[in-house]
This record gives sequence, structure tokens and C-alpha cells, in this order.
Amino acid sequence: MIKRDHFIIKTKVYFNKGSMQMLKCMKGHCALVVSDSIMEELGYLEQAREFLREAGISSAIFTDVRPDPDASIVAAGVKAYEACHADVLVALGGGSVIDTAKAVLYFAGQRSMARGERFEKPCFIAIPSTSGTGSEVTNFSVISANGAKKVLIDDDISPDVALLDSICIQHVPPAVIADTGLDVLTHALEAYVSTDATDFTDALAEKTAELIFGHLKTLYDDPSNSDARDRVQNASCIAGVAFTNANLGINHSLAHALGAAFHLPHGRANALMMEAVIEFNADLAGGANNDAAWKYQKMAENLNLPARTPKEGTVSLLRAIGWLKRELGIPQGIHATGRVDPELFEKVVEGMAEEALHDRCTPTNPVQPTKEDLLRLYRKSF
Repeated sequence: MIKRDHFIIKTKVYFNKGSMQMLKCMKGHCALVVSDSIMEELGYLEQAREFLREAGISSAIFTDVRPDPDASIVAAGVKAYEACHADVLVALGGGSVIDTAKAVLYFAGQRSMARGERFEKPCFIAIPSTSGTGSEVTNFSVISANGAKKVLIDDDISPDVALLDSICIQHVPPAVIADTGLDVLTHALEAYVSTDATDFTDALAEKTAELIFGHLKTLYDDPSNSDARDRVQNASCIAGVAFTNANLGINHSLAHALGAAFHLPHGRANALMMEAVIEFNADLAGGANNDAAWKYQKMAENLNLPARTPKEGTVSLLRAIGWLKRELGIPQGIHATGRVDPELFEKVVEGMAEEALHDRCTPTNPVQPTKEDLLRLYRKSF
């Protein structure tokens, strides 16, 4: 039975090479461009500002974004936003940049309302420089606070416009292509088995998986392949629409806590947990006779993998994921990353499991876990 009775896509999406030039067509007076030092060094920040100037829009910049942005960075961004009285907000960069811009938008609105003022929401434009988070079309923002990752979910922080210009991702190194691409696959698989999944989100999740399995390895091997860049970037955006509507599950809950504790890239943390979570969701050890196993079977069929039964389909999907991870150089377990000391892991794993249990992504997981379940999944993935 379908529980959710609506589907939303708020963001207008322009895609393929050169789409950043759509900034020339935007309307406004002043823009705050949230970006980072990498995009500034590569010249994309100045290019974006030039396109805005052609539209008659002046701009200020905020480039103090760091990976896993925290509350202090967001506070500085809010100050910059309020100082320039922006009626356009542009996020140019990866997931951390777009998440920072979303949090700036959210808290600027909260501050305005706290002062008893009406908040005039700016036109929010997102230009991703990686193909992973799908943040350019989602209502999610992940911000670090007090050593933990906190998830903001609010429809008002969804971008109004997304510009998927694959030129902006041509300098991404292979390791980042691998991590972010597997983040996309995680988004698709979690949205697919979510308790809020619908026919609409299923179609998007299936297409995402097809694109990732069909093009991610090609892009990893040859980042100059423009067709692969376009297809993987499209997959990231499509998956973002899927999980905005269906939500996610414990793969992300576990990855949020793991990444925060050991400063692992988000996509890699997701990849490290992926197989254990699928086995748990499908109850593979117990015979794979539940709704999640049926969905994994369907996904395997769509990928032309052996899938005569839910168990065979789940196993085939797991093997395909394992192959892809090996081809992309993903370590075989948390310990193999070389960044997680076993003794320290055991000291903090219970706290990570507790944090994951209460994560905003956990309620829509197809099987509701206990804290002990999450502990087992961490240790199995170690």
C-alpha cells in the first residue's frame, strides 16, 4: 500500500554543458554567491559573477565554506547574506557549499521572523560541482553541530533553480567521483525501499541505478568523458528528487554518525555501510521474504541481474555493488580506510549507534532497527 499521496518537484532544472549561462537570464538586484576556494581558484566563481553582471545583478561572495560545515560557518554566512541585502542566493560548489547556502537561507529567515519582520525569500540558485548529494533539488541540509551531523529538512530551503553544468565537475578527482557516485546509488536504493516510496519515486530510483551502473565506472576511469559526466550528474539530480519525496533510511543514519566521528567523506561512509544495510533490510539471513527483499529483486531485474526470487535478486544486487566498489577502489570495510583505529571505534560505536537510531532518516527505513541492530551493522562493516 502506498502511504504517501503526493509528489513534489519545486526546482526548475537546466542541464548539460553550458547551463551556468542561464544566470544571464535571472532577475534581481544583488546576489550573495556562496562558494569555496576551489571554485574560486578554478575560475568558476568569477565566471558566475560575470554572468550575473550581464543580467544586471551585482554580487557579493562568501567563500569560507569547508567540508562538513558547522554552525560557525553558517553564522558567518548569515551575516554576509544580511549585509548585502541579497534578493538572489547562488550556491556554487559541492554538497557542503549547497548545504551551507540552505542553512544560511533557513536561519536568515528564522532571524528575520524573530525580529518580527517579514522575510523576503531570495531566488535560490544551486550549481553543483560534484555529482553526489543531489542537494540542488532537495529540501535537506546536513550541518555539523557539537561534533554531530544534524539534518535540516524544510521545503523552503529547496533551490528554485538548479543548473547542472557538467563543465563544473570536469576537475573532480577519481576518488571524489567514486565517493559521490556511490552516494547517488545509496540515495536511489534507500528511496526505493523507503516506507514513503511511491510509483513516482520508484521510477526515479530505478533510472538512477541504471545510470550509475552504466556510467560511473566510465567516468572514474576517464573524467574527461563528457557524456559520462552528463549522465552521472543527471543521476545525482534524479536521485535527489526521489529521496526528497521518499526520504532515506539507516544507511544514511549510520553514515552520518560514522562520518562525523572519524571525518570520513559522506559518500564513502555510505559505501562502507551499504551491503550490511541491504542484507539487514532484506532479512537475507532469514530467507529474504519481506517487502524490501521484493524491491531489491525488482531493482536487480531492472539491471538485468539474476533475480528469479527475492533472495537471488538481493544477492545479485549485492554482488553488483561489491563489484562496482572494487572497481572504484573503495576499501573493503571501515578498518581498511586506515583512518579508524579499532580501539577508538569500540569506544565510540555505542554512541554512534544511539545517534543513528535517532537520525531524521531512520523512521522511513523499511525495517525499524533497534540500537543493537545498528551496533551489529557497524561491527559487521568494520
